[in-house]
Parts: sequence; structure tokens; C-alpha cells
Amino acid sequence: MSHDFAATLLAWFDRDGRHDLPWQHPRTPYRVWLAEIMLQQTQVQTVIPYYARFLETLPTLPALAAAELDQVLALWSGLGYYARARNLHRAARLCVEHHGGELPRDFAELAALPGIGRSTAGAILAQAHGDRFAILDGNVKRTLARYHGIAGWPGASAVERTLWDLAEAALPQERLADYTQAVMDFGATLCTRHDPACLFCPLREDCVAHREGLVDQLPEAKPGKPLPQRRTLMLLLRDEAGRILLQRRPPTGVWAGLWSLPEADDHDAARAFVARHSRHDFDAGEALPALQHTFSHFRLQIETYAWGPAKSGEATKSPRAADPAPAIGDNDDLRWIAPDHLREVGLPAPVRKLLE
Repeated sequence: MSHDFAATLLAWFDRDGRHDLPWQHPRTPYRVWLAEIMLQQTQVQTVIPYYARFLETLPTLPALAAAELDQVLALWSGLGYYARARNLHRAARLCVEHHGGELPRDFAELAALPGIGRSTAGAILAQAHGDRFAILDGNVKRTLARYHGIAGWPGASAVERTLWDLAEAALPQERLADYTQAVMDFGATLCTRHDPACLFCPLREDCVAHREGLVDQLPEAKPGKPLPQRRTLMLLLRDEAGRILLQRRPPTGVWAGLWSLPEADDHDAARAFVARHSRHDFDAGEALPALQHTFSHFRLQIETYAWGPAKSGEATKSPRAADPAPAIGDNDDLRWIAPDHLREVGLPAPVRKLLE
């Protein structure tokens, strides 16, 4: 299986694969690592502009390690799954501290870094160094599950072990960087989750799912319950200069460490917050259209009330109201930010959408 599967994929890649992705030229460990982290849970076309902006600002691992977390989160803002950015930053600092400012070549040391793990470590070493390691991202799991007819949810430990064995057995002896890109591209462009292009698939004659009519059933979905619903009340307060009050999220949990609009559990808590931090009339607040944001484990209903800008003589009482927007890196939990400074801070995507 290894030779035919890999050889077929490499021939397909040479003809139809993606050869102009920014992390392919050159394939350095740092560039590949950044791409692999951004591509987790995110499609290539979405990642490319973020990748270019991130790399332009922080072109090397030491530069990433030296940056403030706020700057990293601002560059990441809109990509979602922000734990990826926090882990990227932590891993860079660990590399500076323990590995001479470079990603370690040793597989175990690399896989142990925050946010990397077995599959991402394999992807980095295969693409940056041509080392013979397998990967098992979502695209590869889907391809192997269909090709071999593997039943069960790929996230189940027994199924995942089987898929790892198949992924390692499929590795070619040469062209590991190209093969790694090929197997990811194949799942992303042909063997897609919905409406796979089986008619154009070079593997279809040997594909169990295609032969047995199981393409739509494999891989099996995760057994689950309906997503629970949660709600929050966000407060959009502006001072006399039109600046917006932001509050830093807690260091753990949803949107950890990002700046967001202040939140309240109910209208009584919202009224108390507005009274404490501004001179706005709470009852003059305007209810904005509700937003719904879906996370992997729940749906969040966002209700927003907006005030201001505060009128002359109604200067807000909140932190630094008379100061210019504080520089990135302050540790205050509350901060007034001018609208044209919003790009300098990490904001959750629905909050940025609401403000823009």
C-alpha cells in the first residue's frame, strides 16, 4: 500500500497540487511551524493574509519570543482559537530559553512544546527537514478513513491508533516534504468533507468507501449532544472623545487574554458597571441587534447595549479617561481605545465585527 498510495499522491501533487503557498518558499522550520499552527481549524485561503502580516511583523522565532503577548494576539485577531496564538508565543520563549532560539530537531522535544504535539511536529520535521514522520490532521484522517474503509469516529482512541499506523505505513522513502503537502492538499481540495470530487480522484479504484458507497458515511461523525446555549450582555461605552472602553478577558477560558467589550450577566450588573465607570444614563442605552457566535462546545448569544459618545460635561470616571490611548503592554484590565487604535489589540472576531 505504501508505495502505490504515496506514489499516486505524489504524481497527483506534481500535476495538481499547490506549489505557491507562502510557507513553501522557503520551507524553514519557523515558517512551516507558523503555517501549521494557523492552519489548525482554519482554511488556507483564510490563513494566507494573516500569515503574511504576522511574518512581516515577526519574521523570526526570536522576534516572536521578544514580542508582547498583546501584539501577538492583535496579529492573530480574527483567526479564532486564540489558544493557538498563546501557545505559539509560549513555545517561542521556551525555544529561546532552552533551544538556542530555534525549534528543536529532536521529535520528542519538538512535540512537547506548547501547541505542537505529534502531528504538527511531524509536519514541521517532514517539510522543513525532509525527515520521515507522518502527520494526521483532519484532512489525512478523512482520506485514510475513506481509502481504507475505517469505521468509527476518528477522534476515538482506538480508531486514531489505527489511522496513525496507516499514516506511517503510507510514508514514502523520499520527497517527504512534498508528500506531506500532497496528503494535506488532497484532503483539502479533492477528498473534502462535503461533495468530494471522486470523479477526479486518482485513488478511487482502490478506495473502499468509493467502492462500497460509503463516501458520505466516512469518516463517522463524533457522537454528540446538541450544543448548549449561553448568553452574555456586552456594553459599548464611548467617552467624550469617542474612545471605546475595553476590558481584558481573564487569562483562562473563552477568548483568554484578549480585549473585549465589558460584559455583564444581567441588566442589574450592567447598570452597576455603567454607574461605576461612566456618567452615562443607563436607560439611554441603545439595544443593538443580537449576534450569535458558535464555539466548538456551545453557542453564545451576544446582546449589546451602546451609549455615547458622552456629552460635554459628562466626562467618564473610568480608568485613564483623560489620557491618550495607553500603549500596548499595559496590565490594566480596563482601557479606553480610540477607534483607529483597535487594530493594535487582540479582539474576538464577533466583537471586532460589532465595532467595525
